[in-house]
Amino acid sequence: MTDHLTAQGGADDVDPTRPRFTDKRRIDPQTGAVREPAAPAGATAAGPAGASDASDGSDGSDERLLTGADAPPELEAAQAVATERLEDLQRLQAEYVNYRKRVERDRLVARDQTVVAMVEALIGVLDEIDLARKHGELTEGPFASIAEKLEATLGRFGWESYGAEGETFDPTVHEALMHQHSDDVTEPTVVAVLQPGHRVGDRIVRAARVSVAEPEDS
Repeated sequence: MTDHLTAQGGADDVDPTRPRFTDKRRIDPQTGAVREPAAPAGATAAGPAGASDASDGSDGSDERLLTGADAPPELEAAQAVATERLEDLQRLQAEYVNYRKRVERDRLVARDQTVVAMVEALIGVLDEIDLARKHGELTEGPFASIAEKLEATLGRFGWESYGAEGETFDPTVHEALMHQHSDDVTEPTVVAVLQPGHRVGDRIVRAARVSVAEPEDS
């Protein structure tokens, strides 16, 4: 039918309103030859090699993952610098922590030294308070209140007065001013406190001055 229309006036002369037909026969009715199948729309002449490239999902570029031996020298250098900076940061952090601990320790030492110096300056006053209390002069009145407030204030900074009759003599915290022998003790014992001791924390400001009794067979 198509040949007939073409013979009459050509395909361009056919009425556009009339239906058109596509001849899909494999054998040409005029020559009897086998027709080659028409290429699908959008097909390229890439051939088998082109089809293989399209099927592997690659865009044909030479891009590769930059890992391991494929990494360029610039990337390796950047990684080395980053590792070095991380080590520097960790070292600085450890030094800062040690610095804070040292500063805190030095601060406490300085505080204790200040309190010790203050107690040393007030030892005379503290001895007078102790003597007045032993003689019953600080049982009441404004001076008793002042003495108690002074001792309470020093106590908040770690000060402590020590030394009592009957405790075992310890040369590290006691200073023996008098010695005597007695059958009533089995070891060196404090029998009288002549002047109380003063300490701040574990530091002895002044050892307690005492009288010591020792066993007869010593």
